[in-house]
Amino acid sequence: MARILSCIQPTGDVQLGNYFGAIRRWVEDQTPESFHGIVDLHALTVPRDPVEMRAKTLELAQILLASGLDPTSTTLFVQSHVHEHAELGWIMGCTAALGELERMTQFKDKSARQSGFISGGLLLYPALMAADILLYDADEVPVGDDQRQHIELTRDVAGRFNARYGDTFVVPKATIARAGARIMDLQNPTNKMSKSADSPQGTVLVLDDPKDIERKIKRAVTDTDNEVRYDPETKPGLANLLQILAVCTATTPDAVAGRYQQYGPLKADTAAALVEYLRPVQRRFAELESDPSYVRKVLSDGADKAQSVAAVTLARARKALGLLER
Repeated sequence: MARILSCIQPTGDVQLGNYFGAIRRWVEDQTPESFHGIVDLHALTVPRDPVEMRAKTLELAQILLASGLDPTSTTLFVQSHVHEHAELGWIMGCTAALGELERMTQFKDKSARQSGFISGGLLLYPALMAADILLYDADEVPVGDDQRQHIELTRDVAGRFNARYGDTFVVPKATIARAGARIMDLQNPTNKMSKSADSPQGTVLVLDDPKDIERKIKRAVTDTDNEVRYDPETKPGLANLLQILAVCTATTPDAVAGRYQQYGPLKADTAAALVEYLRPVQRRFAELESDPSYVRKVLSDGADKAQSVAAVTLARARKALGLLER
């Protein structure tokens, strides 16, 4: 059974793209060899409000559990609860070349958009991500296509470390999310739906009130010809709605398109289906929100299990490097 690692940052609010593109797959594919990390250390590349940071980390754990992650079948943990991540992150930063880190698309894009202070952590982010993966001897890392470069760097630094110091790390491979997981902004359907607050009317949050979900879907941008067909290239707004409805009804966008002649009924049915699809998640979230001690216990147990694996890997790396034992 392949060991799988998937992680998510506790920043912003969980939206439909996160849910359909990642969380839903985690739930469907979970096994005793699945490790899911809430990577709060990665979120520190920009200043965060401490109170909000703590609350968002707990909320994200509650959403993941409400979505169906079973702590008896998979391992859910918070990155900063397992100190091995930070230590191996430094080691990987020393293994990666400066030029490799500077060429990372995410670093170039984010540093170009930021004015004033640019955190050094933004440059070292991929080294910590490599550590996240390598600590668990992960065979597979399910990622979006935009994260493939990070996995390639992880493979490079793992191979370099192994070549220098002996066989220490499992060299992982990226697995790309299955087709049908890419959800676009409802108001700008050429852009992916985002956790940021840049497009509140184009973003459906997993915890949105049903009335807000209905309003956002019904106001979604489509086009003027009112011909219902699945064509992401020329009709991206309509294709997005068809994809959402297809996921909610466990069918395909093309099959959904064949049921409609007008946009109005399609939007109404998509809104209704999405509300019902998210209802059990929202109901379970409310239960977990009222019992934070249970969620904290799940995270504590998950950290213990994650650390039992991570500590073994880090010990191998320390020995290979010649670091003096305590």
